[in-house]
Amino acid sequence: MSDHKLHPQTLAIRAGIHRTAENEHAEVIYPTSSYLFDSAEQAAARFAGDEAGNVYSRYTNPTVRGFEERLAALEGADAAVGTASGMAAILTSCMALLQSGDEIVCSRDVFGSTTILMSKYLGRMGIKTHYVPLTDLDAWRAACNSRTRLFFLETPSNPLCEVADIAALSALAEGVGAICAVDNCFATPALQRPLDLGAHLVIQSATKYIDGQGRCLGGAVVGAQQHIDEVIAFLRSCGPCMSPFNAWVFLKGLETLSVRMHQHSKSALELAQWLQQQKAVEKVHYAGLQDHPGHALAASQMDAFGGVLSFQVRGGKVAAWKVINSTQLLSHTANLGDAKTTIVHPATTTHGRISPEERAAAGISDGLVRVAVGLEHIEDIKADLELGLSQI
Repeated sequence: MSDHKLHPQTLAIRAGIHRTAENEHAEVIYPTSSYLFDSAEQAAARFAGDEAGNVYSRYTNPTVRGFEERLAALEGADAAVGTASGMAAILTSCMALLQSGDEIVCSRDVFGSTTILMSKYLGRMGIKTHYVPLTDLDAWRAACNSRTRLFFLETPSNPLCEVADIAALSALAEGVGAICAVDNCFATPALQRPLDLGAHLVIQSATKYIDGQGRCLGGAVVGAQQHIDEVIAFLRSCGPCMSPFNAWVFLKGLETLSVRMHQHSKSALELAQWLQQQKAVEKVHYAGLQDHPGHALAASQMDAFGGVLSFQVRGGKVAAWKVINSTQLLSHTANLGDAKTTIVHPATTTHGRISPEERAAAGISDGLVRVAVGLEHIEDIKADLELGLSQI
């Protein structure tokens, strides 16, 4: 099969396997902190990078390497590096590729912790962030200057499911000498491959759909070798690394990713269409809906529309909390990407640490509820949501 190009669904199962002399079928966990060297000369060569091989599990571990290779294959990338969490992936990328005086242009509609990281902590280091509407290319262009080094965006976005034109933003970033980084957490490579559309880096929170069952924390940075080399250098010195056990869990998660993502997407679309018919619901945010402003764009750059949606209820926070508190089946948690459907109030949880003005600018109202549709039967999910919606 040397001339046959494997389908991504096959790569999700077969890429990144490193069997030992025992010739095991399943992937192996290497729970070791360090490795033996054959000689002082070999140790020196490996520390210097003159010889390939394991040195220390902070940045060389066979299980983590298997996960990195498999994810890179799925994203169509040169390389990937695993990190301790999705936020660690964002931090590691910024610390590796930026310096004081550089500037970021970031979409407003991003995860709340991303905003805190960029505004507060990177800001302390002299890195300035400009926030712009995700879908307004003119605003992105106007925010650029000679110090712009990074574009950062989520698409579909959290929690409003807005859709960015990845190709257009990547071209704009390249034109000003910046790197375009796409948080691909909601879509995963099973549904969307930003690098194929011109992006330079992909950020993943493996905690979400890559795991798929809410068991482990992890993240990844994926892209061209020149960028990943810088990220690895930071990780080697500063240590926000992925554990071997978590990498093993994520390897197994990748095997079923495509099947799960398409089922999540199918159920989410059916739920979104049902929510549009509920009198207590003012608006539903889901790119799979025909009337979503980003529907055509999403259809052109995604294989399906993902499992996350949000909806606005009449009555503000009181009504939103009533819907959430009335559910008996759905899991009230801020995590997503699980086999179990989750529900949360973004304004007081995931985006609760940003200011009311920042939430308003991002379109996150008090009446907004986010649902990450799991793998339960869709009629059971509808029935559980109806418990609260019928009371509004």
